[in-house]
Amino acid sequence: MKIALTALGLALTVGILFQGLASGADVAKGKATYDLYCSGCHGPTGKGDGPAAASLNPKPRDLSDKTYARSLKDEFLFEITKNGGPAVKKSPLMPAMGKTLKDDQIKDLVAYLRSLAK
Repeated sequence: MKIALTALGLALTVGILFQGLASGADVAKGKATYDLYCSGCHGPTGKGDGPAAASLNPKPRDLSDKTYARSLKDEFLFEITKNGGPAVKKSPLMPAMGKTLKDDQIKDLVAYLRSLAK
């Protein structure tokens, strides 16, 4: 019974964290975070053409590609940003930003990433 209650508590906590992850987030703050931490690799418009991209293998993904962006859940974007590429079986070159950014900043960033593919 105790395990079931713990699992339920965990599920509710995760549900609250990700409920409307991008909704209610501040896109302008997300853009400022993106410009500071992400544009060097992903480029100013998310096309994967930042100044550091030329030396990376694999290349950063084009986050402005609507088809690709629609295939990604907010939770995935949050996870890869917070814990890095290896956490979601992607490139080890994608750094974990969880020690640099707070969860609310990552949520703002996810909202901004969504705006790149519109």
